[in-house]
Amino acid sequence: MPKVAVGGTFQYFHDGHAKLIEKAFEIAKDGKVHIGLTSDEMLSKSHSVDNYEKRRTWLLQYIKKMGIPDDRYEITKLNNPYGPALEEDFDYIIVSPETYPVALKMNRIREEKGKKLLKIEYVEYVMAEDGIPISSTRIAKGEIDRHGRLKQNTKN
Repeated sequence: MPKVAVGGTFQYFHDGHAKLIEKAFEIAKDGKVHIGLTSDEMLSKSHSVDNYEKRRTWLLQYIKKMGIPDDRYEITKLNNPYGPALEEDFDYIIVSPETYPVALKMNRIREEKGKKLLKIEYVEYVMAEDGIPISSTRIAKGEIDRHGRLKQNTKN
């Protein structure tokens, strides 16, 4: 049974986040998904971010909506970019273009420690209506909603 890691801030839980979470459960099959959720202390965003508990609630709501049983996942507070994936044995890590470099660095560190490398599953960005990736920053700016629909006229 595969052990899968995925992590993020998951602010304004949007369609891009959903795609990462769905891919994690797809790869895990009957295994377990370990979701690292960025702690309040570790945040460094250009916009305000909801506190950890609020972001955790959004994440849990989505997982429940997917119908995933409680024993198929675990949410861990991330106080560093790597979480438990440097020490514990995982089979896969699910990444976006933004987090791909972190996964490569994790594998370099794991290799130095004599641990097996993580299989990296790369998930492309989900595009908004305008062909630009959906992001929490764009949602915070009021450009798009969580599904990538434009909220105002934007200049091309």
